[in-house]
Amino acid sequence: MKENVMKALLSSRPVLWFLFLFNAVVAAAAPFVVDGAQGIATGVGMGVVSLGAASALMRRRNANAA
Repeated sequence: MKENVMKALLSSRPVLWFLFLFNAVVAAAAPFVVDGAQGIATGVGMGVVSLGAASALMRRRNANAA
C-alpha cells in the first residue's frame, strides 16, 4: 500500500517539476557555495536527480501526445 502511494506521489507532475527546478538550482549553486570536491560532488549528484526528473517529465509529455 505504501509503495503505491509513494509511486503516485513521485510520478505526479507538480512533484516532478519541483524536483527538476530545485535540484537544478542547487546543482548550479553548490560548487560556488561549498568548496572543493564536496561542492563538485554535490552539484553532480543534484544534477543527476534533476535530469532524472526532467526525463520523467518528458516521457510523460510524449506519452500524452501519442
